[in-house]
Amino acid sequence: MCDNREETVNASSIARGLGSATGTRTPREAGSRAIEAAARWGLATRGVLYLLIGVLALRIALGDHGEQADRGGALQVLAQQPFGAALVWAVGIGLVCMALWRLSEAVFGAAGPDGGAARKRLAGAARAVFYGVVAYSVLSFATGERGSGSSDRQSQDVTARALDLTYGRWLVAAAGAAVAAAGVWIAVRALRRGFRKYLKLGAMSRRTRRTVEALGVCGGVARGAVFAVAGGFALSAAVRYDPDKAKGIDDTLRTFAGTAAGPWLLMAVALGLALFGVFSFAMARWRRV
Repeated sequence: MCDNREETVNASSIARGLGSATGTRTPREAGSRAIEAAARWGLATRGVLYLLIGVLALRIALGDHGEQADRGGALQVLAQQPFGAALVWAVGIGLVCMALWRLSEAVFGAAGPDGGAARKRLAGAARAVFYGVVAYSVLSFATGERGSGSSDRQSQDVTARALDLTYGRWLVAAAGAAVAAAGVWIAVRALRRGFRKYLKLGAMSRRTRRTVEALGVCGGVARGAVFAVAGGFALSAAVRYDPDKAKGIDDTLRTFAGTAAGPWLLMAVALGLALFGVFSFAMARWRRV
């Protein structure tokens, strides 16, 4: 029995060795490489969007109110660049890759010792749906539907349709509470540096680790704050039965400028979102997939 088992192990080892020597990969290895490539492309794409949204929000804080600080505004900026159409398509495809990566986590489990846990799979499924919706919006923009990227319009339209449903008010309230809770969770996890367990820390120098951690904390807190406030507005829309109370990213960010802290708070949040974009680039380089 032991001899047979050893022969099987040796045969498997020899097969892997031959595959490495000849440059061929097993289907499982090829699929793993494809998922890793999709994840890194998706994370880099997320970085581009957040960096641009942060820059646009910073312009608003400095007095330029003509542009939208949301996904639609970021896509408009990309579309105006040389080869702009190709850039927008690249972002859309990157978001599709992000959705597929998260879907693979829901089906096969995420990286890490507890990646196969039910909560991890559910989180992967929820993220896959989220990025799938965002990817559809971006690809619609790429095909010529210029209004499809506006988060404010989308939030109000979706809220209005949901409120017309049976128990629609409760549905909107639950969605708003979930988004607000997710925002708080994102901010708390960033403060606790929960992202460290996903990073290849051994591949970084001490200075790089400190820089990436600072980016993750500042960017995560800013991102969480935006989600939490946007969720609060959705709750307000449900309570008042008014879809106009729902706000997308652009209107949510402008709300920060209307607080007692004025444009300084918006400036801090805008800088945080831009830093989260840079952090996403770091994740594309060093994240475990």
